[in-house]
Amino acid sequence: MAQPGKSLEMTTVQEWQDGAVQQTLDYLAAEEPLEIRVNGSPLSVTMRTPGNDLELAAGFLLTEGIIRERRQIESLEHAPQRKQSGKNVVEVRLSADAEFDGEKLKRNFFVASSCGICGKTSIDAIRVRGIRAPNPGFRISPEVLCRVPEQLREAQPIFNRTGGLHGAALFDEEGELIEVREDVGRHNAVDKLIGWALLNQVSDLGNYMMLVSGRAGFEIVQKALAGGVPLLASVSAPSSLAVQLARELQLTLVGFLRGRRFVMYAGEERLSLSRSSMPVPGAQKHR
Repeated sequence: MAQPGKSLEMTTVQEWQDGAVQQTLDYLAAEEPLEIRVNGSPLSVTMRTPGNDLELAAGFLLTEGIIRERRQIESLEHAPQRKQSGKNVVEVRLSADAEFDGEKLKRNFFVASSCGICGKTSIDAIRVRGIRAPNPGFRISPEVLCRVPEQLREAQPIFNRTGGLHGAALFDEEGELIEVREDVGRHNAVDKLIGWALLNQVSDLGNYMMLVSGRAGFEIVQKALAGGVPLLASVSAPSSLAVQLARELQLTLVGFLRGRRFVMYAGEERLSLSRSSMPVPGAQKHR
């Protein structure tokens, strides 16, 4: 779990309720920039919730295709503190076979963040990276799937205090919570979770599903695929490009997972649906 002491701040606020104003203390989710340096060169700066920074850096390197496996990280540490900024800088040393090109990668990240990304170009880039379809044998029942959002909410200590963080969690096929991470950025929460698995030698995420508290956009889907996750579920909607990518690379994508309802956008074969439970096309629904 992220360390609450590093991830929370308190402030004085004025609260209005039913015509009365009172001064009170409120929790805020902390947000600070984190710079990731690779082989001495600045690579990326992301706004994140402090805590689990090494996991965030490791997960980012994996999901962005800079590394393929744990052994390519020779060292990973916070920079020496200089004027209180050391904890906001992570320095990474990669092995020679990582083929790191700092200038090329910086240009790619700049384009992706400032100009948007072309759907076909982005999906082609994912294919070129050699990302394979995740474990086709993973199965989870609809009943188990419907239980996991409540477990994620209960496992988000900082969200419960601030209401201001995204969560990402791994569950096994029985619905047991394996690990959870929180962050102000939904993509950071996913990177922290995948980084946790990478650094803790959890080598095969093909036996777990991932649940995210926000929407499932293209970036979240590609990170789940890079991590080898076979099923990605969200409590909100996916984007059109996310659905296209999930269908092409055979990821199970579930949206609007709330209560006893969800929508399947891709890979429904992993949800152990019986034929009798599937409506006949064109049949009227009973209200």
